[in-house]
Amino acid sequence: MNETKTPEKKKLISVVIPTYNEQENVEAMTDTVVQIMTEQLPQYDYEIIYIDNHSQDNTKALLRKICKENPKVKAIFNARNFGQMRSPVHGLKQAYGDCVIRLNADFQDPPTLIPEFVKKWEEGYKLVLGIKEKTEEGRFMAWVRRCYYKLLRKITDIGHIENFTGFSLLDKAFVDVVRDIHDPMPYLRGMIAEFGFEYASVFYSRPNRRAGKSKNNWYSLYDVAMVGITSYSKVMLRFATFAGIAIAGISALIGIVYLVLKLIFWDMFKAGMAPMLIGMFFLGAVQILFIGLLGEYILSINTRVLNRPLVVEEERLNFPVDDKKD
Repeated sequence: MNETKTPEKKKLISVVIPTYNEQENVEAMTDTVVQIMTEQLPQYDYEIIYIDNHSQDNTKALLRKICKENPKVKAIFNARNFGQMRSPVHGLKQAYGDCVIRLNADFQDPPTLIPEFVKKWEEGYKLVLGIKEKTEEGRFMAWVRRCYYKLLRKITDIGHIENFTGFSLLDKAFVDVVRDIHDPMPYLRGMIAEFGFEYASVFYSRPNRRAGKSKNNWYSLYDVAMVGITSYSKVMLRFATFAGIAIAGISALIGIVYLVLKLIFWDMFKAGMAPMLIGMFFLGAVQILFIGLLGEYILSINTRVLNRPLVVEEERLNFPVDDKKD
Protein backbone atom coordinates (compact mmCIF):
# COMPACT_ATOMS: atom_id res chain seq x y z
CA MET A 1 0.00 0.00 0.00
CA ASN A 2 1.49 3.28 -1.09
CA GLU A 3 1.40 6.07 1.44
CA THR A 4 0.72 9.53 0.13
CA LYS A 5 3.30 11.96 1.44
CA THR A 6 2.10 15.38 2.39
CA PRO A 7 4.31 17.95 0.65
CA GLU A 8 6.39 19.99 3.06
CA LYS A 9 5.22 23.51 3.60
CA LYS A 10 7.58 26.02 2.07
CA LYS A 11 9.25 28.57 4.29
CA LEU A 12 7.79 32.03 3.80
CA ILE A 13 10.06 35.00 3.05
CA SER A 14 8.49 38.41 3.63
CA VAL A 15 10.00 41.32 1.73
CA VAL A 16 9.12 44.67 3.31
CA ILE A 17 9.60 47.77 1.15
CA PRO A 18 8.79 51.29 2.44
CA THR A 19 7.81 53.84 -0.21
CA TYR A 20 7.30 57.55 -0.49
CA ASN A 21 6.95 59.11 -3.95
CA GLU A 22 8.58 56.14 -5.72
CA GLN A 23 6.45 55.98 -8.86
CA GLU A 24 9.56 55.50 -11.02
CA ASN A 25 10.71 52.45 -9.06
CA VAL A 26 7.88 50.36 -7.59
CA GLU A 27 7.02 48.40 -10.73
CA ALA A 28 10.66 47.65 -11.53
CA MET A 29 11.35 46.69 -7.91
CA THR A 30 8.35 44.35 -7.84
CA ASP A 31 9.37 42.66 -11.10
CA THR A 32 12.94 42.25 -9.86
CA VAL A 33 11.97 40.72 -6.50
CA VAL A 34 9.38 38.41 -8.07
CA GLN A 35 11.90 37.22 -10.64
CA ILE A 36 14.52 36.52 -7.97
CA MET A 37 12.06 34.63 -5.78
CA THR A 38 10.57 32.52 -8.56
CA GLU A 39 13.76 31.78 -10.50
CA GLN A 40 16.54 31.72 -7.89
CA LEU A 41 14.61 30.77 -4.74
CA PRO A 42 11.69 28.61 -5.97
CA GLN A 43 11.92 26.40 -2.87
CA TYR A 44 10.50 29.27 -0.79
CA ASP A 45 7.13 30.95 -0.67
CA TYR A 46 7.20 34.74 -0.61
CA GLU A 47 5.19 37.88 -0.04
CA ILE A 48 6.04 41.50 -0.79
CA ILE A 49 4.70 44.10 1.62
CA TYR A 50 4.78 47.72 0.55
CA ILE A 51 4.10 50.33 3.21
CA ASP A 52 3.47 53.68 1.58
CA ASN A 53 4.07 56.80 3.65
CA HIS A 54 1.32 58.91 2.05
CA SER A 55 2.92 59.43 -1.36
CA GLN A 56 1.89 62.49 -3.30
CA ASP A 57 2.69 61.14 -6.76
CA ASN A 58 1.36 58.11 -8.65
CA THR A 59 2.88 55.51 -6.31
CA LYS A 60 -0.39 54.50 -4.65
CA ALA A 61 -2.17 53.98 -7.97
CA LEU A 62 0.69 51.82 -9.21
CA LEU A 63 0.64 49.77 -6.01
CA ARG A 64 -3.09 49.20 -6.42
CA LYS A 65 -2.46 47.91 -9.95
CA ILE A 66 0.41 45.66 -8.79
CA CYS A 67 -1.65 44.21 -5.92
CA LYS A 68 -4.54 43.49 -8.28
CA GLU A 69 -2.25 41.61 -10.66
CA ASN A 70 -0.29 39.69 -8.02
CA PRO A 71 -1.97 38.51 -4.78
CA LYS A 72 1.44 37.88 -3.24
CA VAL A 73 2.01 41.64 -3.21
CA LYS A 74 0.41 43.49 -0.29
CA ALA A 75 0.19 47.20 0.39
CA ILE A 76 -0.46 49.44 3.38
CA PHE A 77 -1.33 53.10 2.82
CA ASN A 78 -0.66 55.46 5.72
CA ALA A 79 -3.13 58.25 6.48
CA ARG A 80 -0.24 60.75 6.45
CA ASN A 81 3.54 60.81 6.36
CA PHE A 82 4.78 59.40 9.68
CA GLY A 83 8.50 59.73 9.02
CA GLN A 84 11.23 57.45 7.79
CA MET A 85 11.72 55.61 11.10
CA ARG A 86 8.17 54.80 12.16
CA SER A 87 6.65 53.63 8.88
CA PRO A 88 9.25 50.92 8.03
CA VAL A 89 9.06 49.43 11.53
CA HIS A 90 5.26 49.29 11.33
CA GLY A 91 5.60 47.47 8.03
CA LEU A 92 8.07 45.07 9.63
CA LYS A 93 5.52 44.26 12.34
CA GLN A 94 2.97 43.25 9.69
CA ALA A 95 5.29 40.57 8.26
CA TYR A 96 4.89 37.04 9.57
CA GLY A 97 7.30 35.17 7.34
CA ASP A 98 9.98 32.82 8.64
CA CYS A 99 12.32 35.68 7.83
CA VAL A 100 11.84 39.27 6.72
CA ILE A 101 13.96 41.12 4.19
CA ARG A 102 13.99 44.88 4.54
CA LEU A 103 15.05 46.93 1.52
CA ASN A 104 14.38 50.31 -0.03
CA ALA A 105 12.45 50.85 -3.25
CA ASP A 106 15.11 52.97 -4.96
CA PHE A 107 17.52 50.07 -5.74
CA GLN A 108 20.25 51.50 -3.51
CA ASP A 109 19.76 48.27 -1.57
CA PRO A 110 20.50 45.72 -4.33
CA PRO A 111 17.74 43.08 -4.40
CA THR A 112 20.21 40.80 -6.21
CA LEU A 113 21.75 40.12 -2.80
CA ILE A 114 18.58 38.42 -1.54
CA PRO A 115 19.79 34.87 -2.44
CA GLU A 116 23.07 35.48 -0.57
CA PHE A 117 21.13 36.78 2.46
CA VAL A 118 18.94 33.67 2.45
CA LYS A 119 21.99 31.41 2.16
CA LYS A 120 23.55 33.01 5.24
CA TRP A 121 20.24 32.70 7.08
CA GLU A 122 20.04 28.99 6.29
CA GLU A 123 23.56 28.61 7.68
CA GLY A 124 22.11 29.57 11.05
CA TYR A 125 22.50 33.34 11.32
CA LYS A 126 19.45 35.06 12.80
CA LEU A 127 20.37 38.36 11.15
CA VAL A 128 22.09 39.07 7.86
CA LEU A 129 23.14 42.70 7.46
CA GLY A 130 24.08 44.54 4.31
CA ILE A 131 27.16 46.67 5.05
CA LYS A 132 28.15 49.46 2.70
CA GLU A 133 31.72 48.87 1.58
CA LYS A 134 31.63 51.60 -1.03
CA THR A 135 29.14 54.31 -1.87
CA GLU A 136 28.60 56.70 -4.74
CA GLU A 137 27.43 59.53 -2.46
CA GLY A 138 29.54 62.66 -2.03
CA ARG A 139 32.75 62.52 -0.04
CA PHE A 140 31.57 65.06 2.51
CA MET A 141 28.36 63.15 3.24
CA ALA A 142 30.28 59.88 3.52
CA TRP A 143 32.71 61.55 5.96
CA VAL A 144 29.84 62.89 8.07
CA ARG A 145 28.30 59.40 8.27
CA ARG A 146 31.62 57.85 9.32
CA CYS A 147 32.07 60.46 12.04
CA TYR A 148 28.53 59.86 13.31
CA TYR A 149 28.96 56.09 13.56
CA LYS A 150 32.32 56.48 15.30
CA LEU A 151 30.72 58.92 17.76
CA LEU A 152 27.88 56.47 18.46
CA ARG A 153 30.31 53.64 19.12
CA LYS A 154 32.19 55.78 21.63
CA ILE A 155 29.26 57.24 23.57
CA THR A 156 26.93 54.22 23.74
CA ASP A 157 27.18 50.92 25.58
CA ILE A 158 26.17 48.85 22.54
CA GLY A 159 28.22 48.14 19.45
CA HIS A 160 26.53 50.16 16.74
CA ILE A 161 27.25 48.69 13.33
CA GLU A 162 29.10 51.09 11.07
CA ASN A 163 27.82 51.62 7.50
CA PHE A 164 24.64 49.62 8.14
CA THR A 165 21.60 51.49 6.82
CA GLY A 166 18.83 48.95 7.46
CA PHE A 167 19.18 46.66 4.43
CA SER A 168 18.94 43.26 6.06
CA LEU A 169 17.38 39.85 6.53
CA LEU A 170 15.77 39.43 9.95
CA ASP A 171 14.76 36.08 11.38
CA LYS A 172 11.23 35.66 12.74
CA ALA A 173 12.67 35.36 16.27
CA PHE A 174 14.07 38.90 16.04
CA VAL A 175 10.94 40.30 14.37
CA ASP A 176 8.83 38.87 17.18
CA VAL A 177 10.95 40.77 19.71
CA VAL A 178 10.51 44.00 17.74
CA ARG A 179 6.77 43.31 17.49
CA ASP A 180 6.49 43.29 21.29
CA ILE A 181 8.24 46.65 21.64
CA HIS A 182 5.84 49.59 21.63
CA ASP A 183 8.20 52.45 20.96
CA PRO A 184 6.77 55.44 19.01
CA MET A 185 10.34 56.45 18.09
CA PRO A 186 11.91 53.14 17.01
CA TYR A 187 15.58 53.11 16.04
CA LEU A 188 15.87 49.76 14.28
CA ARG A 189 19.64 49.95 13.80
CA GLY A 190 20.05 50.40 17.53
CA MET A 191 17.72 47.47 18.28
CA ILE A 192 19.76 45.21 16.01
CA ALA A 193 22.95 46.18 17.83
CA GLU A 194 21.32 45.98 21.28
CA PHE A 195 19.52 42.64 21.28
CA GLY A 196 22.60 40.56 20.66
CA PHE A 197 21.42 38.22 17.91
CA GLU A 198 24.29 36.66 15.99
CA TYR A 199 24.60 38.24 12.58
CA ALA A 200 26.48 37.81 9.33
CA SER A 201 27.72 40.74 7.26
CA VAL A 202 27.35 40.97 3.49
CA PHE A 203 29.44 43.77 2.02
CA TYR A 204 28.30 45.62 -1.07
CA SER A 205 28.83 48.80 -3.06
CA ARG A 206 25.84 51.11 -2.68
CA PRO A 207 24.85 52.72 -6.01
CA ASN A 208 22.96 55.94 -6.54
CA ARG A 209 19.19 55.85 -6.83
CA ARG A 210 17.86 54.13 -9.94
CA ALA A 211 15.36 56.97 -10.53
CA GLY A 212 13.66 59.81 -8.69
CA LYS A 213 15.00 62.12 -6.01
CA SER A 214 16.12 61.28 -2.50
CA LYS A 215 13.56 62.13 0.18
CA ASN A 216 16.26 62.68 2.79
CA ASN A 217 17.49 66.14 3.71
CA TRP A 218 19.73 67.51 6.41
CA TYR A 219 16.84 67.91 8.84
CA SER A 220 15.55 64.35 8.42
CA LEU A 221 19.07 62.94 8.76
CA TYR A 222 19.63 65.06 11.87
CA ASP A 223 16.36 63.75 13.31
CA VAL A 224 17.46 60.13 12.85
CA ALA A 225 20.90 60.90 14.27
CA MET A 226 19.48 62.51 17.42
CA VAL A 227 17.08 59.60 18.01
CA GLY A 228 20.07 57.27 17.87
CA ILE A 229 21.99 59.39 20.40
CA THR A 230 19.15 60.13 22.83
CA SER A 231 17.88 56.53 22.77
CA TYR A 232 21.17 54.86 23.57
CA SER A 233 23.48 57.31 25.30
CA LYS A 234 23.60 59.35 28.50
CA VAL A 235 27.18 60.41 27.84
CA MET A 236 26.18 63.71 26.25
CA LEU A 237 24.30 64.83 29.37
CA ARG A 238 27.18 63.72 31.57
CA PHE A 239 29.51 65.63 29.26
CA ALA A 240 27.43 68.77 29.83
CA THR A 241 27.86 68.33 33.59
CA PHE A 242 31.60 67.77 33.36
CA ALA A 243 32.00 70.65 30.92
CA GLY A 244 30.11 72.93 33.31
CA ILE A 245 32.43 71.93 36.16
CA ALA A 246 35.53 72.44 34.02
CA ILE A 247 34.40 75.83 32.68
CA ALA A 248 33.47 76.98 36.19
CA GLY A 249 36.92 75.99 37.45
CA ILE A 250 38.71 77.71 34.57
CA SER A 251 36.57 80.84 35.03
CA ALA A 252 37.34 80.91 38.75
CA LEU A 253 41.08 80.51 38.04
CA ILE A 254 41.04 83.30 35.46
CA GLY A 255 39.14 85.51 37.91
CA ILE A 256 41.76 84.94 40.62
CA VAL A 257 44.60 85.67 38.18
CA TYR A 258 42.92 88.91 37.08
CA LEU A 259 42.37 89.93 40.71
CA VAL A 260 45.99 89.29 41.67
CA LEU A 261 47.31 91.17 38.63
CA LYS A 262 45.01 94.10 39.37
CA LEU A 263 46.10 94.27 43.01
CA ILE A 264 49.79 94.14 42.08
CA PHE A 265 49.65 96.44 39.06
CA TRP A 266 46.70 98.64 40.08
CA ASP A 267 47.46 101.58 37.78
CA MET A 268 49.09 99.65 34.93
CA PHE A 269 46.80 96.61 34.49
CA LYS A 270 43.68 97.24 32.45
CA ALA A 271 41.46 94.24 31.77
CA GLY A 272 39.50 95.92 28.99
CA MET A 273 36.11 94.97 27.55
CA ALA A 274 37.31 92.37 25.02
CA PRO A 275 37.96 89.52 27.52
CA MET A 276 34.61 90.17 29.19
CA LEU A 277 32.70 90.11 25.90
CA ILE A 278 34.52 87.02 24.66
CA GLY A 279 33.82 85.24 27.95
CA MET A 280 30.15 86.23 27.91
CA PHE A 281 29.61 85.07 24.33
CA PHE A 282 31.51 81.82 24.97
CA LEU A 283 29.56 80.94 28.09
CA GLY A 284 26.29 81.94 26.41
CA ALA A 285 27.03 79.67 23.45
CA VAL A 286 27.88 76.75 25.75
CA GLN A 287 24.66 77.25 27.71
CA ILE A 288 22.52 77.39 24.57
CA LEU A 289 24.24 74.26 23.20
CA PHE A 290 23.58 72.23 26.32
CA ILE A 291 20.05 73.57 26.73
CA GLY A 292 19.36 72.44 23.15
CA LEU A 293 20.87 69.03 23.89
CA LEU A 294 18.75 68.72 27.01
CA GLY A 295 15.72 69.68 24.91
CA GLU A 296 16.43 66.79 22.52
CA TYR A 297 16.34 64.34 25.42
CA ILE A 298 13.15 65.89 26.78
CA LEU A 299 11.54 65.71 23.32
CA SER A 300 12.49 62.02 23.09
CA ILE A 301 11.00 61.33 26.54
CA ASN A 302 7.84 63.29 25.74
CA THR A 303 7.24 61.41 22.49
CA ARG A 304 7.61 58.06 24.22
CA VAL A 305 5.39 59.03 27.17
CA LEU A 306 2.57 60.02 24.80
CA ASN A 307 2.80 56.48 23.36
CA ARG A 308 1.12 57.31 20.07
CA PRO A 309 0.80 54.57 17.43
CA LEU A 310 3.61 54.16 14.95
CA VAL A 311 1.28 54.99 12.05
CA VAL A 312 -2.42 55.32 11.32
CA GLU A 313 -3.43 53.23 8.34
CA GLU A 314 -5.77 54.52 5.70
CA GLU A 315 -6.10 51.28 3.73
CA ARG A 316 -4.48 47.91 3.22
CA LEU A 317 -4.60 45.62 0.19
CA ASN A 318 -4.35 41.81 -0.14
CA PHE A 319 -4.17 41.27 3.62
CA PRO A 320 -6.58 38.80 5.25
CA VAL A 321 -9.59 40.43 6.88
CA ASP A 322 -8.90 41.68 10.43
CA ASP A 323 -5.20 40.91 10.04
CA LYS A 324 -4.09 44.26 11.42
CA LYS A 325 -1.40 44.22 14.08
CA ASP A 326 0.15 47.03 16.13
